[in-house]
Amino acid sequence: QVQLVESGGGLAQTGGSLRLSCAASGSTFSTISMGWYRQAPGKQRELVARIGSSGTPIYADSVKGRFTISRDNAKNTVYLQMNSLKPEDTAVYVCTAFYNTTSYMGQGTQVTVSS
Repeated sequence: QVQLVESGGGLAQTGGSLRLSCAASGSTFSTISMGWYRQAPGKQRELVARIGSSGTPIYADSVKGRFTISRDNAKNTVYLQMNSLKPEDTAVYVCTAFYNTTSYMGQGTQVTVSS
């Protein structure tokens, strides 16, 4: 069982920045992919960004050039730096650990961007 604890959400203005953090338990962090989903009311869940064990990132088109995912294996932590925020980025952001046959999700952190 993996426990994921997110932090860093909150309120930002349009054009502002926030950085999300996700601390993971367990000793296999460096071998797995990590990512961030977001869920907004009335919308489908969206995979915002994912980073492989080698550090290679992928992004949703909606956040390319604005968001950066990174990881610190020594701290078992993954980050999501969000810049140039837009009101449509408002959502609950959920950290996810991807294993071969299953995935684990955190509780989520609310990000609200005001216009």
